[in-house]
Amino acid sequence: MFSQYFGHYLLNRGLITREQLADSLEFQKTVHVKFGVIAVDEGFMTTAQVEEVHEKQRQMDKRFGEIAVELGYLTEEQVESLISHQKQSHLYLAQALVDRGYMTIDEFGAALNEYKKDNSLSDEQFEAIRNGNVDTLVEKILVAYDEEKAAKYGKYLSLFAKNMIRFIDDQVYLEISENNNVTPGNWLIKQDVVGTSPLFTGISINDETLLYVASIYAEEELTEIDALAKDAVSEFLNLHNGIYLVNMSNWGTELDMKPQQVFESATVSGDLFQVTVNTSKGAFQVVLSDNPSNIAVESATGTQTV
Repeated sequence: MFSQYFGHYLLNRGLITREQLADSLEFQKTVHVKFGVIAVDEGFMTTAQVEEVHEKQRQMDKRFGEIAVELGYLTEEQVESLISHQKQSHLYLAQALVDRGYMTIDEFGAALNEYKKDNSLSDEQFEAIRNGNVDTLVEKILVAYDEEKAAKYGKYLSLFAKNMIRFIDDQVYLEISENNNVTPGNWLIKQDVVGTSPLFTGISINDETLLYVASIYAEEELTEIDALAKDAVSEFLNLHNGIYLVNMSNWGTELDMKPQQVFESATVSGDLFQVTVNTSKGAFQVVLSDNPSNIAVESATGTQTV
């Protein structure tokens, strides 16, 4: 995830072009290996054990290594060994940029130091972000935009980013949206969280990106927007919200969820906070509000106040 952010930092500073960034990120995919694959390759785990851990991750907000240790499939020492294969993932981007002749390694290193200074990162924060700490990265993004929004939505969005990485696409890139009125690129999938800390949650998504997310989550190639495709994205939102509710319960707040709803060509208005989620194959918006009674959803079938 850090590679995406740092790549866009290089782009915004004019150090590389958009085409060079896209090429380097694509090359990086060929050398990025997921934790479970490394565990099997090292002979630490079987494929069946990896799948069991992945299934557990659908129920709880824990890292692959944590669950594997709890199940007795890995030791702490083995986890540390596997982490060493992944912790310097930003170097894959460096290697790609150097191999393609877009930057020298010295230029890349200098840009890393400038990124740290520009974002007022401590040594500990910078090391955590470089080593894949999603919570720290999302917190810095939100705090830089609005500390109040960070306090309201930081836990939800950090978890959403982690679940996107775990289940859909490990090259996600979050951006804050300025506009308060959402006009989806065809579909709005929403689910209300109810209780003492209510939350309107929605995914605003176009056809192409919906099919991409749905195909990954359903584990089969989907080529048309049918009930299966819409259900797959709805179930991903439901999965994420379910894990969010487990986390909130652990922190002392009991919540519940209403069933998901799907709207076509809908517009959402009210007291909203939006984040654009960029994936390898397109972007969509996460739409949130801690004041759901203020939210109106308008579609071809009429206006609904949540």
